[in-house]
Amino acid sequence: MRDLSIRFQAPRGPILALRGINLDVPRGSVVGLVGESGSGKSTLALAIMGLLSDNACISEGTISFLGRDLRTLKPAELRSLRGDRISMVFQDPMTSLSPVRTIGQQMVDVQYRKREVSSNGKQQRAAEMLRRVGIPDPEHQLNRYPHQFSGGMRQRIAIAMGVLERPDLLVADEVTTALDASLEVQITHLLREFRREFDTSILFISHNLGLIAELCDIVVVMYAGEVVEHGTVHDIFHRPRHPYTQALLECDPARIETIRRDLPTIAGDVPNLLRVPFGCVFAPRCPKVFDLCHAVHPVDYQVHPRHLARCHLRGNQGNE
Repeated sequence: MRDLSIRFQAPRGPILALRGINLDVPRGSVVGLVGESGSGKSTLALAIMGLLSDNACISEGTISFLGRDLRTLKPAELRSLRGDRISMVFQDPMTSLSPVRTIGQQMVDVQYRKREVSSNGKQQRAAEMLRRVGIPDPEHQLNRYPHQFSGGMRQRIAIAMGVLERPDLLVADEVTTALDASLEVQITHLLREFRREFDTSILFISHNLGLIAELCDIVVVMYAGEVVEHGTVHDIFHRPRHPYTQALLECDPARIETIRRDLPTIAGDVPNLLRVPFGCVFAPRCPKVFDLCHAVHPVDYQVHPRHLARCHLRGNQGNE
């Protein structure tokens, strides 16, 4: 993505959901996308898939996939990429799996481009992928409906469908949010396995900082529709340079060393994107704010070649 900006037309005016997004997902890497609700993570994912709502508009920028600008593709060309070269797994499989079709029927549908493969062959490929994600007796399970599985099993099925065609890019949007801790770990191992075996690039969206640290190579921190920090997983977790990233890490329950009644939070709320703050978007909530933050929008400062932070403190070290 280069200089990507997206707005939604609402009754009260345009909502500037994403502004000037620059992001790369290199071949075979896992890029983690983190930030509070309302930061624009899911909007970014839906833009990649061409699934934005009718009131959304990509006002600026490009989305390039393997050298092709997805914005310029016709609907049929975009459909030919979905599920084959680019695939997405959603947060709630009950909203992405059809309740009136068996799992087998849906997994065969995903393979509609494979005209050289017989119907039985497609069923066998589906059963094999279900076995890979830990579904017992997959040949029998193909005849069952989504409501007949537990939440964890449904998410495994959704992942199996997502990787069935061995896509170049897998977008995983909060795929572990509704799962317990043990299932989270299992899903993480599955994604790591598929990345290694299929050389699939993964854009992994999550609130769980522990999973991000374990799975990802690169971390992108979003706030109020902007990328505020970008770096390797080691940079972000050991040398965070943006006050928002620092605040997110301080709120991670896994990092709390003393027993306390209340969990730490970031004071304030994500701003209303009908009216984006004039200076730094995080300034109203930032504990390190100074005059320049309210007056001038910060640029991306290079901490080192692979680590960027959009913060005036990087250019005014004396104010830290």
